[in-house]
Amino acid sequence: MTTENNMAVEKYRHPFLFYGLSTAIAWAFWFAAAYLSHITPTNRLIGTAVGVLGVAGLLGPTLVAFWMIWPDSDLRDDLKRRIVGLKGIEPIYLFLTCFLMLASILLAQAISLLFGYSPDQFSLSSMSSFSAGIFPGWFLLFLAPLVEELAWHSYGTDSLRQRMNLLKTSLLFAVFWALWHMPLSFIKGYYHSNVADMGLVYSLNFAFSLIPYVILMNWLYYKTNRSILIAIVFHITAGYFNEAFLTHPDSKLIQTGLLMLLAIALILREKDFFLQRD
Repeated sequence: MTTENNMAVEKYRHPFLFYGLSTAIAWAFWFAAAYLSHITPTNRLIGTAVGVLGVAGLLGPTLVAFWMIWPDSDLRDDLKRRIVGLKGIEPIYLFLTCFLMLASILLAQAISLLFGYSPDQFSLSSMSSFSAGIFPGWFLLFLAPLVEELAWHSYGTDSLRQRMNLLKTSLLFAVFWALWHMPLSFIKGYYHSNVADMGLVYSLNFAFSLIPYVILMNWLYYKTNRSILIAIVFHITAGYFNEAFLTHPDSKLIQTGLLMLLAIALILREKDFFLQRD
């Protein structure tokens, strides 16, 4: 990181408060949504409540982040600089942000053909595989990355980074993120609930896949001067491209393996970047 970024990161000093509140608020709304989602018979009022509670939980970490940032003028200025700024970013990082996740799912599907899986996977999906109460899945595929990254990469990631190196930061956040998502697996119709219904191996794959994904996202984040916009776009592409095709669930296992190999290669290639505390 640059000296300017190092000095800015040092200002994010309260990870326990941030992650504690972010988890408590999200879980409170999501467990309430989970309860309502299993009430039968369902009706539009219940569906509306489930959707609103789901979005409310999603907004929790963002509100916590802004509450912690806004009183400090230095943090406010740092946030404003990073939300939309792309100045000085090398084109290769912009390209990878937009197309790395697309390449990974297409390559995973291509490899699956060697094991007898159908080429129909390359067909575009006409609808999302999940819903969120009254909200269609496609809506959440764009809302969730926007809202989450305004929390994780406005305050959350840097609050860990100022205490540890980038690899430890990424691994710790991946574990947290998997646990943070946990209540969503109980909300009927949600993506995480559908994955849980498919079997334990697919639930474990979702959790495990966050490790290389977070490593790659944070690599891009710090390579692009801590650009929050880069994190948002990368998050959107991860969700969108994994829903855009008729991908077999087993191809997503292959995708996790490919991303893990890439993440390991990056760590070995840029050891100082990942392992130095700065």
